[in-house]
Amino acid sequence: MRMIEDRAVLTVTRHDGKWAVEQDGEHFDHSIDKEIAKAAANKRARAMQDGGRPCQVRVQGENGYFGG
Repeated sequence: MRMIEDRAVLTVTRHDGKWAVEQDGEHFDHSIDKEIAKAAANKRARAMQDGGRPCQVRVQGENGYFGG
């Protein structure tokens, strides 16, 4: 994967016993439900992209591969 230096990275991760969206060391949108935190990250990412800033959403512990 090609790295883009100014790309914002939003990571859905565990924080203080809940799921949260992390960006640059700050945590937002805490929820007990991981899917709600993922939706919040995607909403933030869409707003950033609409504003012209490239971004990426990552989910800690998920790598996109499924074992068979």
